[in-house]
Amino acid sequence: MASSTSANSTHAVAPASQGLEARTAALLALHLREARGRVDALFTWLMGGQWALAVLVAVFVSPAAWEGRTHTPHLATAVLLGAALSLLPVMLTLLRPGEAGTRHAVAVCQVLWSALFIHLTGGRLSTHSHLFGSLAVLAFYRDPKVLLTAVGTLVVDHAVRGALWPRSLLGLLPADGWRLLEHGLWVAVIAAVLSIASRDALRELREKARRQALSEHTSERELALRTGQLDAAVREVYAYRDHAARQERLVSLGQLTASVSHELRNPLAAARTAHGFIVRRLRRTGDGALDPRIPRFLDIIDRELQACSSIVCNLLDYAKGRAPRVRPCPLRPLVEEAISVVPVREGVRVNNQVQDGLPVPSLDREQFRQVLINLIQNAVEAIPPERGGEVCVYADAREGGGWSLRVTDDGPGIPAPMLERIFEPMFTTKLHGTGLGLAIVKRLVQGHGARIQAESDFGCGSRFTVLFPDARTPKHALPAHP
Repeated sequence: MASSTSANSTHAVAPASQGLEARTAALLALHLREARGRVDALFTWLMGGQWALAVLVAVFVSPAAWEGRTHTPHLATAVLLGAALSLLPVMLTLLRPGEAGTRHAVAVCQVLWSALFIHLTGGRLSTHSHLFGSLAVLAFYRDPKVLLTAVGTLVVDHAVRGALWPRSLLGLLPADGWRLLEHGLWVAVIAAVLSIASRDALRELREKARRQALSEHTSERELALRTGQLDAAVREVYAYRDHAARQERLVSLGQLTASVSHELRNPLAAARTAHGFIVRRLRRTGDGALDPRIPRFLDIIDRELQACSSIVCNLLDYAKGRAPRVRPCPLRPLVEEAISVVPVREGVRVNNQVQDGLPVPSLDREQFRQVLINLIQNAVEAIPPERGGEVCVYADAREGGGWSLRVTDDGPGIPAPMLERIFEPMFTTKLHGTGLGLAIVKRLVQGHGARIQAESDFGCGSRFTVLFPDARTPKHALPAHP
């Protein structure tokens, strides 16, 4: 079981980790595309500026730099070659910003721009700094491959011009191999440093993307949690509102019930008295011509008057109530008495499983007798009439002090939605009844400082358990709430 739980948690963590990595990769790609797009925009302006600067250098610097050496058409070279080196990267940075092909094309053209400036100044050493500046700006792409492309272009350019036209490269004739080597070493060092810096910048950007992804993931979880808490709070508010409205209706109903029950008690008592008088007179006279249906109707009247009287008594008991008057009361005889009062049903056995050796609790005998009668009668009535069944009453001591009493049946059980409302006044699962029996039971139990709970396995019966504190020191006279 433990290994299964561990496997489930592993499977649960894996998708979350994969989702976090995927989001990190997506954010990194987005940040890189934005950063490289900004560098492309920079090169768009830089290419045009270099073209204009090359024309100025060809007009004002080249004649002096190349004085006494072979004449070349510097202005035409600056205009035509500068246009070729500017137009292609500008078109790419405008049409395909952020693309890998655009970066590499810009790298090639930018290195060739450095070569052009070196040529226009006659190989002046100070102009070679333009080459290092080009490499530094290309490092903004955060792509070591771009620097590799730039260095490769530089190597080809220096090899070709060093062999064919050394004056264009270093202004020397013939070419000094040591100076070329020194120049190459400096380029290699700068390129290596910029490559490391570019890699570190890429790592920082990746870490930034990871932090952002983690922050988003945490925010989503917090939002989901807070949304769930808000939904729970809203449901709780609605439930409390419904409960308050139901309690208000029950208070009003209780007041009305007490008033109506009080007014009905006297007419019912008078009707029962009149009914009893008529029955006695009929039995005394023994009139042979008496309609045989009259005794049957009189029995019906007596039964219904008894039912009405019982309902009125229940309503008055629930509406008024009284504090329990507790005294020692043996439990097993009290259960036997309650069982004897419950109407017998064929096929249903009621077993008293309460042991004689239990401590004698302190109870209000009449009130707890009513509790037992209601619980046992409900258990008997819960068993379907088409089959038999068994009702059992148990009592035992609880760990840590106190004791409990349990009434069980093997009926069909109570559905969970109904089980939650089983102790509410006016709620009943029976076809006939006021729905006050269990509400009265709960109030009487709470009056003794105890509590009652209902459990049911639908289709397998129900259990009603009364949980008492220490039997010798009952916490009675607690306020009872319906």
